[in-house]
Amino acid sequence: MKTAALGIQHVLAMYAGAILVPLIVGGALGLTPEQLTYLVAIDILMCGVATLLQVVTNRFFGIGLPVVLGCTFTAVGPMIAIGSQSGINAMYGAIIVSGLIVVLVSGIFGKLVRFFPPIVTGTVVMIIGVTLIPVAINDLGGGQGAEDFGSLSNIALGFGTLIFIVLMYRFSKGFVRSISILIGLVGGTVVAAFMGKVDFSAVRDATYFKLPELFYFGMPTFEWSAILTLTLVALVSLVESTGVYFALSDMTDKKLSEKDLSKGYRAEGLAIFFGGLFNALQYTTYSQNVGLLQLTGVKTRKVIIVAGIMLIGLGLIPKIAALTTIIPTSVLGGACIAMFGMVISQGIKMLSKEISQSTGNSMIVACSVGMGLGVTVVPELFAQLPNSVQILTSNGIVAGSITAIVLNIVFNMLPSKQPIAVLQEKEA
Repeated sequence: MKTAALGIQHVLAMYAGAILVPLIVGGALGLTPEQLTYLVAIDILMCGVATLLQVVTNRFFGIGLPVVLGCTFTAVGPMIAIGSQSGINAMYGAIIVSGLIVVLVSGIFGKLVRFFPPIVTGTVVMIIGVTLIPVAINDLGGGQGAEDFGSLSNIALGFGTLIFIVLMYRFSKGFVRSISILIGLVGGTVVAAFMGKVDFSAVRDATYFKLPELFYFGMPTFEWSAILTLTLVALVSLVESTGVYFALSDMTDKKLSEKDLSKGYRAEGLAIFFGGLFNALQYTTYSQNVGLLQLTGVKTRKVIIVAGIMLIGLGLIPKIAALTTIIPTSVLGGACIAMFGMVISQGIKMLSKEISQSTGNSMIVACSVGMGLGVTVVPELFAQLPNSVQILTSNGIVAGSITAIVLNIVFNMLPSKQPIAVLQEKEA
């Protein structure tokens, strides 16, 4: 009974992230209520599958640590851009291929990590977070194109939800603080229901049981620019996951070998690949569950296995998934400002130490963020270039990421006669 209770805590800690990503992506791509219900349900189910792939270790995959996997917010902006420009099937084609690429490079990724130091990954995370804020603001107003966009009721609901989340985060502690986003979504939806702004038809029409469906949205298509974008996102997620692996290694006193890391990367690649096949999204490790492990002091894999099984069970019940789709867009937007702001905050945290180390790192961030945001705001800038070049320039996140990788090589990896490090003045 205690194990089940601890498992439920882990499900609740990651549930807001698990449902928000499909809700945001599906809403931005204009999915029907039925399609959105499937997307949420399959993502919850695949979160469970992805978690079990990591926890139940064998000689081929699985790092064997009490780690929970969920939908990555890093992929939200790129997936929306790909789905809007090239269609949802191109998005899933890119997810499938990116998963396969992660599986293929898992054995050598430890050697590739040096091309993704904190100065690069922090810059990419920051670019992604900043480019997501307009999505949250549009949702807060009621959704782009909505008849009541910017109405007083939408603004009140959106900012009311955000204020409630901030207050919860400020005045609560421990587990309650870790699920403040989820509590805020529930509270905002309840208030919206009293205002007559919640439509329960999706819940009424949803079935009680549905198995995953291969290529639910149709056969995938493959475009190089989309594949490159989501492969970069997957590699950045692997770098972030590496930090989680080592944190859990310290907590559980399990020493990680290079082979263990490769199995962990391979499990993430398989999770992304299977997610693409069943039309779910990309996955990564969830750091909020690491915090919960620290909070409870229970670090056994058995609890995480139970949580994974619970997620699979929840994903098989569309009625439960449909409950999340009734969250009003303005409420979702209010919560997303906090969530996406945390993405930016994480990027700043990763960069703060790196920028102070050298003037070269400052230039890397300046040019990369400038390029990423510039291409996002003015996507037609490189329209006259050949298609082969536009693969690298048509998406702000790809352009910013490539810029960061190249400049990091120039400033920090190529030999230099003159030191770049900032000289600290010493007092006499």
